[in-house]
Amino acid sequence: MRIILAQPRGFCAGVNMAIQCVEEALKIVGQPLYVYHEIVHNRHVVDQFTKQGVIFVNTIDEVPAKQTVIFSAHGVSPTIRNAAKARGCTMIDATCPLVTKVHMEAIRYARQGYKILLIGHAGHDEVVGTVGEAPGAITIVESPEDVANLPFGDSDKIAYITQTTLSMDDAERIIHAIRQRYPHVKVPPSEDVCYATTNRQQAVRELGEDAELVLVVGSKNSSNSLRLTEIAESSGTRAYLVDDRSEIDHRWFDGVQTVLLTAGASAPEHLVQEIVDDLLDRYGGSAGEAHVVDEHMHFELPLSLRVLRDGQPIRTRAGAGAGA
Repeated sequence: MRIILAQPRGFCAGVNMAIQCVEEALKIVGQPLYVYHEIVHNRHVVDQFTKQGVIFVNTIDEVPAKQTVIFSAHGVSPTIRNAAKARGCTMIDATCPLVTKVHMEAIRYARQGYKILLIGHAGHDEVVGTVGEAPGAITIVESPEDVANLPFGDSDKIAYITQTTLSMDDAERIIHAIRQRYPHVKVPPSEDVCYATTNRQQAVRELGEDAELVLVVGSKNSSNSLRLTEIAESSGTRAYLVDDRSEIDHRWFDGVQTVLLTAGASAPEHLVQEIVDDLLDRYGGSAGEAHVVDEHMHFELPLSLRVLRDGQPIRTRAGAGAGA
């Protein structure tokens, strides 16, 4: 068997930063340490931190007063930040800077009186947080059909923003529909779909042509991992999303000579290597890296964590959204 290892794959800069936030906070604060929502959408990462004394919560009310709480890489709304401040919590914001960029766009457009079309998946943590910045101004758009049903007219000021982990193909179809209906739509100053999502999708498109089967390592609630699977399938290649080697059905490999192996942006590399070792032990053959795009992005730890680490008092400011 020939195993093609897609490069880039796995952790992106935002995930690296968020995980490092939790690791550093554990050293400084100790146990218990609270994280609002999963720090990243990966079961193995969450389980490992849980074993180390991290408590993941779905509401701020679950965080005792005056405790430290970390906000996940997907971002939170001003309502959540205000609730944490009201409880006297020390807040560490591990939001990916690229998600923060989308939040800032939402705030700016809302203040300028735009009706904002948020291209994304309703209910996803990132989308929930972004909507919270300007709930009275944002409408979620999930498909071109949604665009056709929008109530806005030619006299309305329209702008669009996007979830960072979308399929580029899906986003472009929806953006095309928006531009067709609203030719004067305000466009974000730069692409919202993040570099890592784009690069991993590009790698699957290019490398998947040489494979008979694609394995994507990632959790089922990881949007970018799901998109990688869909992109492979859209080209006619069988693709499976697995959390780890235990979820592999070896009947998938009957008659298969070439496998493309990649990982979503929140999947640890050791899970990929365990699958490689398992496949080579069973089927023999070789595994090799296939580079499509080089990545050099790095995000600094948030100021709140650096101040806490250096023993200085943290000054927090509750978020303030735009729109009612």
